[in-house]
Amino acid sequence: MVLPKATSAQILTATARYVLEPVDAHGIFIRKGSPLPTPYRLLWQDSQGNHERYDPYLFSPVLDRALLARFNGGTLVDAFHHLGGQRLVHEGAAGLFFSVWAPHAIRVSVVGSFNGWNPEFHPLRPRGTSGVWELFIPELEEEDLDYQFSIKTREGAVLLRADPYGRAFEMRPGLKARIPEQKHLWQDAAWLERRKKRDWQHQPLLIYEMHFGSWKQGSGAGWPNYREVAPDLIRHCRSMGYTHIELLPILEHPLDESWGYQATGYFAPTSRYGTPDDFRALVDACHDAGLGVILDWVPAHFPHNEGALSRFDGAPLYEYADLREGVHPDWGTLIFNFGRPEVRSFLLSSAVFWLEEFHLDGLRVDAVSSMLYRDYSRGPGEWIPNRLGGHENLEAVSLLRMLTGWAEKAQTGVLLIAEESSAWPKVTHPAHEGGLGFSLKWNLGWFHDTVNYLGLTPPARSTRPRLLTFNRMYAFTERFLLPLSHDEVTQGKGPLIDKMPGRTEEAMANLRLFFVYQMFTPGKKLCFMGNEFGASREWNLKGGLDWKEAGQPPGSGILRLNRKLGQLYAAHPPLYDLDSDERGFEWIDCPAPGSAVVAFARLDQKGSRLIGIFNFSRQAVCDYPIRSPGSGSLRLLLNSDWIHYGGRSRPGQPHLRTGQSVTERTIDLPPLTALLLDGSGLEEPP
Repeated sequence: MVLPKATSAQILTATARYVLEPVDAHGIFIRKGSPLPTPYRLLWQDSQGNHERYDPYLFSPVLDRALLARFNGGTLVDAFHHLGGQRLVHEGAAGLFFSVWAPHAIRVSVVGSFNGWNPEFHPLRPRGTSGVWELFIPELEEEDLDYQFSIKTREGAVLLRADPYGRAFEMRPGLKARIPEQKHLWQDAAWLERRKKRDWQHQPLLIYEMHFGSWKQGSGAGWPNYREVAPDLIRHCRSMGYTHIELLPILEHPLDESWGYQATGYFAPTSRYGTPDDFRALVDACHDAGLGVILDWVPAHFPHNEGALSRFDGAPLYEYADLREGVHPDWGTLIFNFGRPEVRSFLLSSAVFWLEEFHLDGLRVDAVSSMLYRDYSRGPGEWIPNRLGGHENLEAVSLLRMLTGWAEKAQTGVLLIAEESSAWPKVTHPAHEGGLGFSLKWNLGWFHDTVNYLGLTPPARSTRPRLLTFNRMYAFTERFLLPLSHDEVTQGKGPLIDKMPGRTEEAMANLRLFFVYQMFTPGKKLCFMGNEFGASREWNLKGGLDWKEAGQPPGSGILRLNRKLGQLYAAHPPLYDLDSDERGFEWIDCPAPGSAVVAFARLDQKGSRLIGIFNFSRQAVCDYPIRSPGSGSLRLLLNSDWIHYGGRSRPGQPHLRTGQSVTERTIDLPPLTALLLDGSGLEEPP
């Protein structure tokens, strides 16, 4: 028996008491004689007083062999229920269970406030060749207990490591884990049931992307709390017509400036903003208000931070051993070893954990392109080909298909969104068609082409129409999301307004034009916080958003425009019904060299039609002919140049005119203006 610092020890059975003999000064006690009846209790004395508990090593192992085989085989998608720190009742006793995967270790102990951080107190037991170590400690139930794992390597080093499956951690940069009790009672059963049946492809999907810590300042000098922010966040998103809120990663992370993209806790919401129950309350409140919640999830890489996943048991474990595979050249982070089955179980379980434990409505999977290619950002000789000699990361492809396959089989209605910017085929096609199975793919090509076009001076735009038309060549090959994301308004890139040419008035006209163009273009939509009111400063997590800008011109006009766009989006099916179907798009005026006017129609399955006309030039166009089939009436829904939005046109302007024939409809186009017209009353010609 090992009882460090104990001065005496005894064993207590139901009928007798036995004195244990000390062997040395290190706290080792023995008893010679016949086996004792079980269960028995240990009694010992030390400088802190008298103690009495069950002997942890009397209890049989918790993890069965079949479960360990699934973990070692890379198919255990709920490892969070079994590994790490758990509260459970085992063989009639309540206590805490600890387990960890550390195949290169020669000794693993759990250490914490409950045993004075002494690794000799609670060594874990190895489970055969699985690489997993475990121990059930009865009668250990403190709610605020801190713990870590002490790992002795084959080289003799002793490492202190965070629990890879930890559910909550102390405030960064510390890595001590806690085992929180869930006390929040979910109230969103009706929402989850509706979500299963929701046909999101043919319904509005307008996402508000936000960094939680800098959206609004917390009370006092601290971070904002999940519960504290919820009312204002929900009120704002509902008023703007957003359907979902996407959070930059809230996985526990040590460095604020990483925004959560360099995570150390893949199963823990960061303690910066509150407890796991606080986060549950936020999600529940969003669901009650009709808003979905999506989380940025980062399976591509993790940081070098000592004490976390890096060289976890003294050797490369979660990461590739070879630097040509294991270190990301752009970010200096470590790349997960996607070919290792236990790492697959870890990552799959992390994804499932967030979706199941926190009722999230989707994951936006970060940096998918970097996962798919072994030569991503690498030159010749800096990467290792796959087993077929190619540059595809076959193991990462397998992992992603396992994740999307799980989502399809689970039929929970969650969204899986790929941040993928390469020409990898069939990202949103099912696996049985050779695809990756994602719900949506970010269309970064659309963003950069459109911004490059708008960044030209208006006279130069007529020479580059392909920047606007090229997207239509591939727009319906995938299910796309059009992002105005955080990546484009930080780290020296400036706010969106800085990408627009001209002085303030002209730049704002271009920005209004851009917002309408995004809303009218086929694809689901995403807007990063601050963009909705045309923030004049680059986003900085330390500075937060300047909400005063949203309450005064020109920001107030931009905000009103985006609020109106959200209302129109929800009210008009042509804007969302056939986003990924070429039947939902029709050119009216495809720009050719020499022209900076673009017009096209959006249609829904019932034949309703909206028309968008975009004048990207500085010159007004008089009597612009609306070349659209049918003879029905047209109604002006929106003019981005209306005074209400910061422009010069009066409400109701410009006027629609009809010539001698009802098909000869014309309208005046103000400069740098987008017009949306309701053509749902149009009758198709025979």
